[in-house]
Parts: sequence; C-alpha cells; structure tokens
Amino acid sequence: MSVLLSDVVSGSAVGLRGRLWQLTTAELRAAAIEASAEILRLEAVRVAVVDELSLRPDDQVIASRGVGAWLAANTMLQVRDGKKIAALGAALRAFPAVAARFDVGDCSFEHAVLIVSFCESPPKGMPEEALPKCIDLLLAAASGVEATTTKVRNVIATLERIFESDEIPPAEDVDRNELRIASTLNGRVVVRGDFDALTGEMLLSALSNLTMPTPAPDGTPDSRSAAKRTADGFTELIRRYLDCAKTGMDGGQRPHVNVHINARDLAEHRDCAATPTDGGGSVSDLDVGHMPWLGPLSVSQTRLLGCDCFLSTVLLDDHGAPLDAKPGKRLVTAEQRVALIARDKGCAFPGCTCVPAWTDAHHIRHWANGGPTVMNNLVLLCRSHHRLMHRKSGFVGKWEIRIGVDNKPWFIPPPSIDSQRHPRPANTTFTT
Repeated sequence: MSVLLSDVVSGSAVGLRGRLWQLTTAELRAAAIEASAEILRLEAVRVAVVDELSLRPDDQVIASRGVGAWLAANTMLQVRDGKKIAALGAALRAFPAVAARFDVGDCSFEHAVLIVSFCESPPKGMPEEALPKCIDLLLAAASGVEATTTKVRNVIATLERIFESDEIPPAEDVDRNELRIASTLNGRVVVRGDFDALTGEMLLSALSNLTMPTPAPDGTPDSRSAAKRTADGFTELIRRYLDCAKTGMDGGQRPHVNVHINARDLAEHRDCAATPTDGGGSVSDLDVGHMPWLGPLSVSQTRLLGCDCFLSTVLLDDHGAPLDAKPGKRLVTAEQRVALIARDKGCAFPGCTCVPAWTDAHHIRHWANGGPTVMNNLVLLCRSHHRLMHRKSGFVGKWEIRIGVDNKPWFIPPPSIDSQRHPRPANTTFTT
C-alpha cells in the first residue's frame, strides 16, 4: 500500500512508519511542517471548545470540579495541563487580538500564555491606553517560525523596563522559590524546585562545564542522556562544594553570574537611562539585563547586582556591536570572547538556541587562509554548527557568513534551502 503526502497528516499513524520510505526527503519535511501546523490548529480548537464548555457546564463537568479536571479525567492529560488549557481559554476572552492570532495558528500555546499573563498583570506604571501597542509588540515577537520564548520574554522585560515600577517581575520574585527534597520507598531521593531567574542562572552556570558530553578516551561519543549528565554534574557540584570546606564563609568574590547591560541603562537614576518620554522612541533602542542562560533580567535587578560585582567594559560601536579587543593572534583572547558573547549571546546560527558556554569562536575566513582574529571575522557557533561549517560532508562552503553594515553576523543559505539566497540575521538579532 502506497503513501501519499496528503494522507500523512490526515490519516492514522498506525503502520505509517513502515511506509514513509516512499516519500522523498522534501516530502518528509513538508509533512513534518504540516503536522506541526495541524497540532497548532487543533490546540486552538481544544482551547475554544473547553472554554465554551466552562461557560455551559453539565453534570459531568460539575462533578469533576471544573472543566480542566474533567478534561484530564477523560484524556491522557494531567490535571495541571487540563487546568492550563481552561485558564488560557478564559483569559483569551478579554484579549481578542491575542485570541485571533492564536486561533489562526500563528502563536503557540506557551507564548499565548505568556502574553495574556503580561496583559492581566501589566507593570503598575503602564497606562491603560498603552496596552494595545504592547500587545502588538508581544504578538510580533511570538508570531512566525522564528518566534522563541526568549524573544517574547525579552519584549516583556523591555516593556517592564519602559514602565519601570517597584513591582517585582514573577521571574525575579524570590518569595516564590521552592525546593522539595523527599526520600522514596526504595531509598532514592526526589528533588523538585522552582526558582527565580537569577538563582537558576547561578545553578546553570555552575553545572555548565560539569554536564557537557564527554567522549571516551577512544573517541566514542558520550552515551549518557542529557538528564543523566545533569544528574552526574549535580552530584559532582555537591562533592566539590563539600570538598572545598567553605560552607561557613561569606562575602567572598562572586564571579559566577554574567549579566550584559548598557552602561547608560545601568545608571541608578531613570533620567540617565534611555527611557522614551514622547512615545517616539523605539523599544529596540532600550536595553535590559541579559543573562547567558536564562535571558532577560529587569533593569532594577541588574542595578542591584551592579552594586556588588566586578564590572568589565566592552566597547561598542553605533550599532551596539563590540569593537575589537587585542586582535592579531590565531586563538581568541578572553577579552574577545567576552565581546563575542555580548554580541551573539550564544550560537548565532539562525534558529539555534545554544547558550554561550557551549559555543566556539569560528573564523569566518579561516586563519590558514589569511583570516585575522578580529571581531568582524569571528562568530560564536555551537559545536554542531561549527562542525557543519568545517567538516560535515556535503555542507562545507554552502552556508556563507558575512558581517553586515550593523557589524553583526548574517547567514546566507545554500540554493538548496533558498534559491534566492536571502541573508538571514543571526539568531539573536530581533527588533520590534
């Protein structure tokens, strides 16, 4: 029995695996994209149906103590997921612009939740008439295939920075922190926690080098899963902490967390910062704190950290791109890597979310071919994309990297991906 592309998404998955070999690679890609779009469509349908059911509950829903619990009881969803679906449906009633974008499949469930959460609890300093414009900015960040949670959170952090108030953002509220450690019947220990962004940044920074895949001496790739590597790294972190015997010391140097912020926006007084007063300023002109692992951090929290830290300076040009730091050597210096992290904030390859700690500095024009070790010839790439540029069979030379007039990297895809070879901005380049 043959398989047609049109049948893949509309039909059952039973027996499908044994017939997919009949599709070309291009058809498989199209099927994956179509299936993903169908999931978004059905997710919007489910949210709308569940919300209508919550407005007209029958005996079954009432007996389940809410439509979210009823949905979980009659599907393979967990109760918390059923309640999240019901909560989003109820929240979207008040924000038709968000609902419209979600209903057409141009905004994911998770991003819709972030947006309505902001709309329901906006910064105290934000006037009511500013909400529609804020929704437009958030939807712009959440729409399309290039949308990422980091981009949405960055816009939220920027809006909170514009309408700066004394209110603590949820991501930075330490009063919400929880850590539960319990032993199980079979003698093991279960750990479950919920932390603010800064604590999470410290934890991820501490674990970074301890959780990377480590090949065997013979070159065999690390066979451990990501969860197993994290568990092993956490064990090693505890062991090193106890071995150092510094559990009673306070007030030492704390070089554990890196936060990038424009010096003007780090200023203590708001009239020194780049805050638009007439509505004519661009959101993209404003800066918020940025942590390599967890992304945006409010200016107020960044200023607090600035009172008790070591500051390093990275000189920027008019486009916000770092200038060169001690060029002339083949290996990237520590100063240059700091500048690259400030510019690229991780792997710059379009669509990649790899954090700076797991990236290499790549020479756009190879050193052996006369390429200098200067900022406009360097870009951060994760190990996978670095190998793709250097050694991966069939790819060497097909993707091109150029530094644009903004002094930031742009990626030109091969004709097999884009026949017109339109340049694509680095993954972290996003303006509202």
